[in-house]
Amino acid sequence: MRQIVLDTETTGLEPRLGHRIIEIGCVEVIDRRVTGKRYHQYINPEREIDEGAEEVHGISTAFLADKPLFADIVDDFLNFIRGAELVIHNAPFDVGFIDHELNQLKQQENPIVDICTILDTLVLARKMHPGQKNNLDALCKRYAVDNSQRDLHGALLDAEILAETYLAMTGGQTMLSLGGQDDSLNNEFGVSKPRSINIDSGVLRVLRASEEESLSHEARLTAINDISEGACVWLKEKGK
Repeated sequence: MRQIVLDTETTGLEPRLGHRIIEIGCVEVIDRRVTGKRYHQYINPEREIDEGAEEVHGISTAFLADKPLFADIVDDFLNFIRGAELVIHNAPFDVGFIDHELNQLKQQENPIVDICTILDTLVLARKMHPGQKNNLDALCKRYAVDNSQRDLHGALLDAEILAETYLAMTGGQTMLSLGGQDDSLNNEFGVSKPRSINIDSGVLRVLRASEEESLSHEARLTAINDISEGACVWLKEKGK
């Protein structure tokens, strides 16, 4: 399964008022593994950036003056995301801006939903944690995802953080392999090839979870406990 975790930065909040995309960041995930393939592009919006927006992302109009227009990068962007499931936090915002940009083109590209499916992690988080804060910073804290570098918003940085958060939210170990750290990679996506175990030797190697994986596991159990109103049996057995 190919997913693209996507985020954008913009000149303001409303495309209907002429606001434009100024940065796109994408991270590829295949079969719940971040592959290392990314798409990142700054874009000249051909207009000024609202003061409030610049305070959020720190990108200035002057910085974007020599960057390509959306029309110049649209083919590469669409080719990168085509056929994937887009994972976006508050998807209507980003999809609305992307569709607005596509509508401005002479060739009138089809809307994003015609070439991709959409998964909104904000909707997912609200179902999992009703009545709680579910912005990206709150989710990072809930799932023990390091967002210490997020002093300002940035499309690629936020996409990377969202990818890790989404994988933690949806469960399953994403980093712990069956082999050691020196295992050779089985394919280009970084899937570790498990080592064969010699049962006849009588020695079974035990792999311990890292501190990060343990924290992620605890966060997942807490989330299950919250959803089930205290019925998580694993936490009960731990006496929590």
